[in-house]
Amino acid sequence: MEQETQAGTERLESYRRVPFVRRLSTKLMLLTLGFVLVAEILIVIPTVAAYRLRWLEEKLGTVAAVGTVLIQGGPETLSRAVQDDVLAAIGVQAIAVRDVGVSRLLVVTEVPPEVDEHIAVDEVGWADALAGAADELLWGGGRLLRVYGQVGDSEKQFELVMNDSSLRSAMLAYARNIALMSMLILLATGAMAVAAINRLMIRPIRGLRRAMLRFARAPDDPARIIRPTGRRDELGVAENELASLQTQLQKTLSEQKHLADLGLAVSKINHDMRNILASAQLLSDRLAAVKDPTVQAFAPKLVRAIDRAVSYSEGVLAYGRTQEPPPQRRRVRLHQLVDEVYGLFAAGVPGVEFVNDVDAAFEVDADAEHLYRVLTNLARNAVEAMASDRGSALVRRLTISAERSGSVSRILVADTGPGLPQKARDNLFAAFRGSARSGGTGLGLAIASELVRAHGGTLELVESVGGRTVFAMTIPDQPVRLDVARSVLRRPA
Repeated sequence: MEQETQAGTERLESYRRVPFVRRLSTKLMLLTLGFVLVAEILIVIPTVAAYRLRWLEEKLGTVAAVGTVLIQGGPETLSRAVQDDVLAAIGVQAIAVRDVGVSRLLVVTEVPPEVDEHIAVDEVGWADALAGAADELLWGGGRLLRVYGQVGDSEKQFELVMNDSSLRSAMLAYARNIALMSMLILLATGAMAVAAINRLMIRPIRGLRRAMLRFARAPDDPARIIRPTGRRDELGVAENELASLQTQLQKTLSEQKHLADLGLAVSKINHDMRNILASAQLLSDRLAAVKDPTVQAFAPKLVRAIDRAVSYSEGVLAYGRTQEPPPQRRRVRLHQLVDEVYGLFAAGVPGVEFVNDVDAAFEVDADAEHLYRVLTNLARNAVEAMASDRGSALVRRLTISAERSGSVSRILVADTGPGLPQKARDNLFAAFRGSARSGGTGLGLAIASELVRAHGGTLELVESVGGRTVFAMTIPDQPVRLDVARSVLRRPA
């Protein structure tokens, strides 16, 4: 017992030492950080794409301002050196304007080679913006861009040609700043979320776990029952349910311990009492042989009382077994088994007619010893019920019959006794409560029901009225194993 307790304590301690990576708080923290990181990524990418378009629009606006000055004064108003300085200052290589369907080159440093990408800033959709931003960040830096579009309320369309290196550098710097800010937000949000989850959920769950472990170490200690904190959410409901469960379990364990102690004491007493009664039974048999009229008058009553006491002790001992052995099922000829059962009562119970209505060829798939005990208990109850009737003209008949439906055997035990009282029917098959006679234990039906259930069957009271009581026992055949059936079918004829 001490070894089992020690093993249980070690097992509980191992449950408490949960590795950090397997803790619920760690999993929730990682999940929270992962979700926030995904959200930040989904925010950063469109933000960078919008920054790219806004940067190009600003660049185009600057070009439009310079182009307007050049249109009003003419390109010849600026020297070549000034034009190069202007283009270098705004970071473009050429400026053009399109007005009334006619394009005019305003200023250019040199004739640009082939343009790599054309971007209409006022026609870019969100999908193109995302694709363009990703393409610029991954592969940009040495390409020529032609950017064009209307600026403000002007009907003119301005164009510029530029190298995308400055655009890519600006986008990388902006993305880096956004990433750092997002990381700070991620860490702050994750920390707050983890702290909140830890306070609202993890700590109460750990408290529930500690309460269960404490209770498991000593379930008989009332001080180890959890005390609900009064929360009104689902965890509060769990605390209340756990407290109720522990209270009920403690009560049940206490009752079972008392019953176990009482059962052990009763078993010991019954064991000794059975030996004493066996000796008294031998003496009563010798006393019944004495010819004295007074002895002959009282001896039968004494013998019946001792027999009843012996039967009571045997029933208590039989029911007190920890577990009935599993049935060893075979094909049993029921007609012959019923004759053996009747043989126990036929000689000692005059006036009772025993009818074996089972076909001689009827077979049942069951444990012969178990089935014999079930039929004996049912027959004994029926015989005792019919023997209690004193009328000489009353019919006292016990009939056992059987029928088969497919793979299920149904055995009927019927008698012509007075029937079961209402109390016995309400507590049928309940030990110490289902007896139909004064001084009985009700163990016979409890044991019989247990043995039938071990066969996968049922024992039930079909009918109980004055003059007719019928019990029905249903026992299915053993299921056939598929591999065995296949092996039989494959055998040569």
